[in-house]
Amino acid sequence: MIATAGIAFTFIMVFGGYLLAGGKLGIILKSLPFELTMIGGAAVGAFAVGNTVDSLKQTAKDTLKVFKGSHWKADDYEDLLKVMYQLIAVSRKNPVALESHIDAPETSEIFSQFPKLQNDHSALDIICDTLRSASMNYNDPMQVEELLDKKIEETKHHREHSVHGLQSIADGLPALGIVAAVLGVIKTMGSIDQPPEVLGKLIGGALVGTFLGVFLAYCLVAPFAAKVKAAADEDINFYRTIKEVLVSHMHQHPPKMCLEVARQNIPHHLRPGFSELDESLTGIKINA
Repeated sequence: MIATAGIAFTFIMVFGGYLLAGGKLGIILKSLPFELTMIGGAAVGAFAVGNTVDSLKQTAKDTLKVFKGSHWKADDYEDLLKVMYQLIAVSRKNPVALESHIDAPETSEIFSQFPKLQNDHSALDIICDTLRSASMNYNDPMQVEELLDKKIEETKHHREHSVHGLQSIADGLPALGIVAAVLGVIKTMGSIDQPPEVLGKLIGGALVGTFLGVFLAYCLVAPFAAKVKAAADEDINFYRTIKEVLVSHMHQHPPKMCLEVARQNIPHHLRPGFSELDESLTGIKINA
């Protein structure tokens, strides 16, 4: 909602100020489709040259985060902690029974309680691989923490690929606006024998390219990149929460203590309350 309001406010202030100053939208509107075709087409084409099809799809998908925000919400963190509590409790009570959950998370009764987690391969890899390694006596807390940090950093790098793509477009748009403006000047020079009122409109249309390149870069695409990065960084906190639970588990802390350590490291606006989490854990029955 705030993103939509911000975009609307930007357009109103820029074009409203232009109209209040006595400007006429006719020249802009007449040139806009052609300038936008040149600038936007060149930006998309250049981005396509330097990236793969998967990157294009991922960038388009991640751009929606500008309006939707981060993938993981406050309720998801509470659901995560409940799932981790059950997994740890099963591993302590009956390690053999844990294998069915970590070897086939897609059919696990525990993971099926949280479909959003069940569909996130990065989160499942962190949880299942770590618990599987622990069952094979790879359970040194320091080594596990270092390994998980590397996995999370790799995931973070992958998730920020869209950010770099959007920022590269933002960096190139002002120059592409100049390209469109130069083409407009070339067109104007071909009509140099026309009267001043005609030349004025042609020159004004050419300058629309420069305006559009700068406007799109700094008022839309660059803020989009910043918002996507903020959402991606916030999503990484979800994986860090998983890490905190697993590392505490390796230290052989009680299951509820493992959750409390992780809970305190969750950002405040996403952190479930201690009492409500403890109450939700009370009703969980561990089948092992």
